[in-house]
Amino acid sequence: MPQFGQITPSQTFRLLGTPDAPHLIDVRTDEDVAALPRLIPTARRIPHGDIAGLTDPPGRAVVVCTKGRKLSEGAAAWLRTAGWQAEVLEGGTLAWAAAGLPMIPLSVLPPPGTPWVTRHRPKIDRIACPWLIRRFIDPAARVLFVAPAEVQAVADRFGAIPFDIEGVAFSHRGENCSFDALLDDFQLHTEALDRMATVIRAADTDRHDLAPQAAGLLALSVGLSRMYRDDLLQLEAGIALYDALYRWARDGHEEGHDWPQGRRE
Repeated sequence: MPQFGQITPSQTFRLLGTPDAPHLIDVRTDEDVAALPRLIPTARRIPHGDIAGLTDPPGRAVVVCTKGRKLSEGAAAWLRTAGWQAEVLEGGTLAWAAAGLPMIPLSVLPPPGTPWVTRHRPKIDRIACPWLIRRFIDPAARVLFVAPAEVQAVADRFGAIPFDIEGVAFSHRGENCSFDALLDDFQLHTEALDRMATVIRAADTDRHDLAPQAAGLLALSVGLSRMYRDDLLQLEAGIALYDALYRWARDGHEEGHDWPQGRRE
């Protein structure tokens, strides 16, 4: 049972990937980060001495240090005086790692706010990937949709990360799709995300034998693409679709529907 002002790793992880996920603020020292050079998904590194200068609008935050003691306790207390609903991650990153929860290697993380770029008129992978980026990698990420022939040039000129085009890191690899590539490289494999990945891969590669849900995801994705001329408006609508798919994959994948009851008899 966590103490007052604390939240356990499992409770925190349940919030990740949802629209109501808290800000995660990592206040570990450089020495502690060097000893464990990974971040909890979506966490931002802010030195504890810089907490007083944080200008973000107050919200809910989970503050992280190595053991969940003085640095996170002090930073969380300071944030509360500024109107934040701030909690301490019980046991810190050591407890998170001991629980086997995903952490992203610092070596692969782009700076917060780095743009991502892909082909315009998205359908499946090009909506699923931005969902994963915003929910588990960088909530502040911007997604640029451009003409297919210009993706690489825009990436070069605007410092963006290209995805879901041929010849780039985050694209189809063999029978897997770009969503799989992100899970692999950012080490985000969990039971729920892997279950989602199977459905996304099946729909995106037209292999509906892999998952019966693929046909439905394809139908909804094509429908969204017909509803919206603006790619960014379509992305926002698609984010809600993948929020629902994540909750199905995490909590509801064993649930069926039988009404009126016994109609299959």
